[in-house]
Amino acid sequence: MKKIITVFLGLLPILGFAQKTFTIEGEIKHLSEPAKIYLDYMVGNDNYSDSTSTANGKFKFEGIASDEPGAARMIVDYTGKSKPYGATFGTTTYFYVAEETIKMVADTTMENVKYYNSQVNDQYNAYVDAIGGTVMQLAAKMNKLFAAATPEQQKDPEFKAGMDKKYKALMEEHQRKQIEFARENPNSYFSIVALRDGTGQDFDVAETQALYDNLSEEVKNTSPGKAFVLRLEAAQTTSIGDIAPDFTQNDVDDNPVSLSDYRGKYVLIDFWASWCHPCRGENPNLVIAYEKYADNGFDILGISLDDKRTKQAWFKAIETDGLTWTNVSDLKGWNNQAAQLYGVRAVPTNYLIDPKGNIIAKNLRGEALNERLAELFH
Repeated sequence: MKKIITVFLGLLPILGFAQKTFTIEGEIKHLSEPAKIYLDYMVGNDNYSDSTSTANGKFKFEGIASDEPGAARMIVDYTGKSKPYGATFGTTTYFYVAEETIKMVADTTMENVKYYNSQVNDQYNAYVDAIGGTVMQLAAKMNKLFAAATPEQQKDPEFKAGMDKKYKALMEEHQRKQIEFARENPNSYFSIVALRDGTGQDFDVAETQALYDNLSEEVKNTSPGKAFVLRLEAAQTTSIGDIAPDFTQNDVDDNPVSLSDYRGKYVLIDFWASWCHPCRGENPNLVIAYEKYADNGFDILGISLDDKRTKQAWFKAIETDGLTWTNVSDLKGWNNQAAQLYGVRAVPTNYLIDPKGNIIAKNLRGEALNERLAELFH
């Protein structure tokens, strides 16, 4: 099966487009009105959104296409009232758009959608089959297992720890398959997607560089290909022992703040966002650490991955969580320049910097941060 998939993808060239438009002609059978369809998609590094109503279960979208496949998400709102997040009032499907007319047909929900006349989604679905499903599908599988447990089991710490262990093993196997796909399909656009998503925050730079070098020039020149180069470069300069790369961003009062301003102190640079639940959950621990060691020469510099749309939410989160240290952002979301400089792929992410500007630890959270600070200041 693996060889068939590899050969199939090798025969399909990366799509290059002159006209740069796409059309989606969709039908959801047995769908009752009112219902509304929401579409989010990427064109290069830009995000676009659209919506339409259905007529007898049928709908149509037309939009901008890039010269490479664009990741897309379609959400069905059965109530016709608002864009749903999660499965309470709607269902979601993930796919790709390109310069073609995509026909999609589903039976009631988007979870069983089938695509016709779409070369890019033939490629994408072959990729998903090769890696054993999407992250969302695997997470849904684990959620189903947890939901099937008794209420007593769901409250049992040992049971939850076992579920966490299974989920971790599932994700590790998923990443292994992604890396394998990237290695075996150097001409597929989805190999750079696989390499990007299958490479964690900390990785072997030389090994990953070799995987990237094996990709075709056409794949390397895509938007995710170019972005991955920056990630490789960041990894080469943000290892433990390296001098932390300097950056300057504005604080909440629009005053410029540089990392180099903190020379002479131990400083934790903390990448977070107002919308990040794990970040907000970790903030109380940071507050305790800051209050305990600030007088000893410890400081925190928060870098937010909020954007202009969530600027006020960022301000409110700082106040609500009691973050009395300096917080900065360029309000570019995941395109935050400091985050790109450090190769940040997830939040929360942090780096502990010594008074000379050297990186001495990464991703210290909870008790691990408390223990390291206790070592430094006692």
